[in-house]
Amino acid sequence: MADAADLDAFKEGSAVDRHQFRFIVSPEDAEQLDDLRSYTRHLMARMEGDLGTRLEWVAVDHWNTDNPHTHVVLRGKDDIGKDLIIARDYIGEGMRHRASELATEWLGPRTELEIQRAMLREVDQDRWTGLDRTLQREAVDSLVRPEMLAEPRLQRQRQMLIGRLQRLQRMGLASEQKPGTWAIHADAESTLRAMGERDDIIRTMQRAMSGRQRELAVFQPGEDGRAIVGVVVGKGLTDELYDKGYLIIDGIDGKAYYVALPPRPELEQYPAGAVVEVKGSVDVRATDRNIAALAVDGVYRTDHHLAVAQGQGAPDRDPREAVAAHVRRLEALRRAGIVERVAGGVWHVPCDLAEQGRQYDARRLGGGVAVELKSHLSIERQARVIGATWLDLQLIGGGKGLGDLGFGNQVKGALRQRADFLAEQGLAERRGQRVILARNLLSTLRAREIVVAAQGIAVETGLVHRPVSDGQRLVGTYRRSVQLASGRFAMLDDGLGFSLVPWRPVIESQLGRQLAATVRGIRVSWELGRQRGPSIT
Repeated sequence: MADAADLDAFKEGSAVDRHQFRFIVSPEDAEQLDDLRSYTRHLMARMEGDLGTRLEWVAVDHWNTDNPHTHVVLRGKDDIGKDLIIARDYIGEGMRHRASELATEWLGPRTELEIQRAMLREVDQDRWTGLDRTLQREAVDSLVRPEMLAEPRLQRQRQMLIGRLQRLQRMGLASEQKPGTWAIHADAESTLRAMGERDDIIRTMQRAMSGRQRELAVFQPGEDGRAIVGVVVGKGLTDELYDKGYLIIDGIDGKAYYVALPPRPELEQYPAGAVVEVKGSVDVRATDRNIAALAVDGVYRTDHHLAVAQGQGAPDRDPREAVAAHVRRLEALRRAGIVERVAGGVWHVPCDLAEQGRQYDARRLGGGVAVELKSHLSIERQARVIGATWLDLQLIGGGKGLGDLGFGNQVKGALRQRADFLAEQGLAERRGQRVILARNLLSTLRAREIVVAAQGIAVETGLVHRPVSDGQRLVGTYRRSVQLASGRFAMLDDGLGFSLVPWRPVIESQLGRQLAATVRGIRVSWELGRQRGPSIT
C-alpha cells in the first residue's frame, strides 16, 4: 500500500469498469484516531475478507471540517477481473458495522454517556447527521410514526430523534402532521448536506484569512456577468478524487470570496499572492454571432467571410486573421458536435449557433466560472519591476473600485509606490497630487522587459534575438514559454535567431513544432498546421 496513489493509473484502469463504488468513512471520534489513513487501510482489509477478493481502491483524508473523514473510490472489478458485486445490505449495514467494530478496537468501547453526548450534539447541527440517517431508514413514505420511535432498538435514541425532528421542523425540513407523526420533506437531505458544505467553506475561508476581518462571500456565477478581482490567499482541492478545487480570493472591494473551480483545475497556475479575475456567467461570443450572421441558409463559407472583411477594411486587423479566428472557433464547436464541416472552408451551422456556443462554453467551464491570471507577481513585486503590470493598468484607470480593507487598501499603497518608481525611470511625472504617465507606457515597459529577458536567453542558447515589429509574420519552432511581468511569451526559434511572441493557451500542445504567428501590438494570430487559402487555423 502506497501513501501516494497513482491517480492517473487508477483512472485509466477504472475506465473499463462497468461501475465504481464511492463512499465516505467518517468515524464519529475520528479526531481521536492518531492515524486515519491506517484506520482506512485496516477497514478495507476487513472488507476484502468479507467479500473474498482483493480490492483496488484509492482514498484521501479530509481534516478541514468538524468531522474528519476519508473519501474512498473502489474499483468495480475483483482480483480476477470480473465485475465486483457487493450485496445491498452489506453496503447499507455491513460496512458500517465493520467500521464501528474497528473503531471500538482502536479506541475502546464507548461508554453510554459518550454515546448520549455524541447524539445530543447532533440534535441541533446544521448538517446531515447520524440521527438523520436513522430517521431516513425508519421512515415509511417519508413518514415517521409514534410506533416506529417506540421500537426497543431505538429506545436509547428516542428523545434525541424527537428533538431532531423538532429541529428539522424549525428549519422548514419536516412537519408534524398530527401529534407524534412527522413528515420529512423530500429536500431535507440535500439541504442539510449543502448547509454542512457551507459551514465547511466558512471554516476554510477563516483559516485562509488568518483572522483578518472581512465580509465572507461565496462567488456565485450569475447572469449579470459580474466579475471579482483580488489576490489568491488560499487554494486547495475539496475532493481530490473528483478533481474539484477552490480558490480563496481577498478582493479589491474589501470582501473575501470562496470560488469553486471547474473540474480538473490546474491550481499551480494560481500561486499564492497572484492577482486574478473571476468571471461569472458565460456570455455569447461575438465570434459566434458573426458566424451566424454570415451564414446563408445555414452555411458559413470562409471565402464569403474574407470578402466581407476585406470590404469593411478594418485598420486594426488583417482580414485573414479575422477569418482564422472564426475557423478556430468552428473547429472547437465541430468537436463538440454543434457544427459540421462540409468541405474545406464550408461549414453547416445551426440557426441557434450563438446560444449553443454559449451553453458549450458554460459546460466546458464547469458552470460558467472562469479564472484569468492577471499577474503571477505579488503586488509588492509589481510596484518596482520593469514590465507592463496589472498595477500599471490600475494606474491608467485611476484605481477605480478599490476598497478600504485588505487587498484594496494594499493596492492603493502599491499604486503610490509604482508611481514613484515610474518617475525614477523617467516614465511618470508628479504634478502636485496628480501623476502624469508617459505616452505608450505599457508598450515601453513591455519592450524594456523583453530586451532584458532576451539578453539572458541569447547568452544561454547562443541565438540572436530578433525583435518583433508590428504586423510582422514570424515562422519558427516553439521551444518554450517565458513568464515575464508583462505576461507569458513564446520563444520561436528559426534556427539562427529567436523571437519572443505573446503566448496563447492554444499553442501549448504544439511544443517542439514549427508554428507561424502574426503580431499586432499585444495581439497575436497563431497558425497551426498546414494552411489552405483563407482557412487559417
